[in-house]
Amino acid sequence: MQFIEDVSQEIWQDCVKLFLQSEMCSDAAVIANCPPWLLASSTEGNFIQMTQEEVQTLLTREGREKLFLQGVTLAGIKCLLIRDNLFTHGNNSMDLRTKGQSRGSQAVTVVQMESVYLVVMGKKGTEGGPLNLKAFEIAGYMREAILQKMAHC
Repeated sequence: MQFIEDVSQEIWQDCVKLFLQSEMCSDAAVIANCPPWLLASSTEGNFIQMTQEEVQTLLTREGREKLFLQGVTLAGIKCLLIRDNLFTHGNNSMDLRTKGQSRGSQAVTVVQMESVYLVVMGKKGTEGGPLNLKAFEIAGYMREAILQKMAHC
């Protein structure tokens, strides 16, 4: 199901707000693998500065093994790749950890939701496992909300 074209900016911004209401999330964004690259993000976080090149590198299907060696940069923040199952059917997630930050390292999770990807950064001290579970929970909630909205159109 490719529904990205049918979803308004407002819905993606609501998704970001849901993440930020969570006790464990400090930043969130919704990105796509085709323009517009950054669909929504927290206005107070760093992800609003995510570039097209960073999104392309993160979401490339070719040569993903180099991401383990070189890491990933998101909004200028260097991250180590911990686990990459982003394109593994049934899992569709990636776990990262920021490095070299003055505020300490933080967990980052990327979850695929159909044709878009949710990127979430945990607050300091939040572990990757619980953050990943929260991302899946909110992605499921958003998927249902979007399907219901589309059914009423």
